Amino acid sequence: MRPLVICGAGGFGREVIEIVRAINAVAPTWDLLGVVDDGPGDVPRAHLERLGVAVLGPVASLSEVVHSASASVVIAIGDPATRARIAAAHDGCDWATLVHPDATVGHDVSLAAGVVIAAGARLSTNITVGEHVHIDQNVTVGHDSRLDAYSRLNPQACISGFVTVGEQVLVGANATVLQNLTVGAGAVVGAGAVVTREVAPGTTVKGVPAR
Repeated sequence: MRPLVICGAGGFGREVIEIVRAINAVAPTWDLLGVVDDGPGDVPRAHLERLGVAVLGPVASLSEVVHSASASVVIAIGDPATRARIAAAHDGCDWATLVHPDATVGHDVSLAAGVVIAAGARLSTNITVGEHVHIDQNVTVGHDSRLDAYSRLNPQACISGFVTVGEQVLVGANATVLQNLTVGAGAVVGAGAVVTREVAPGTTVKGVPAR
């Protein structure tokens, strides 16, 4: 099995541990060495102990940890800007792409390095997913869409066909982006919002319809 380190021990980091275990249950692939984190709180640390997962050091030690073990790494931190900053600081790492076995990914879907796709996600066809994109539980992504680097789709988000989600975009839980629209880089779509028109870069929209 290939050695793997997870960067981040918060909520999503511990969800990624479960994704790794689900992958290994189907086909033993990853030897999880542990996590790097700048200081898990009491609840995450206790959870890691129950899971039997070691804390290997702070985030600054990531490159040293993975290179010494010839390990792959995945950044399991939800905030897009933080994920981008860590990836830039540790350029040269071997970024793992993780897809939960309960996700459905079409044959004509392109996944870049560092992508994480959680259980229940559905990606149809002719979709391009950029580096370090997170697609959380029960997300749907329609045909001919593009998700640019470091974007994150929270649980049950719905991306319709021919949608472009820009770099470092955060789409909230249960939000919907209607077809043929672009969500500009760095934008935030609030939970439960319905996006019916273009979203300018760096803006936050919420509500139905989203404004």
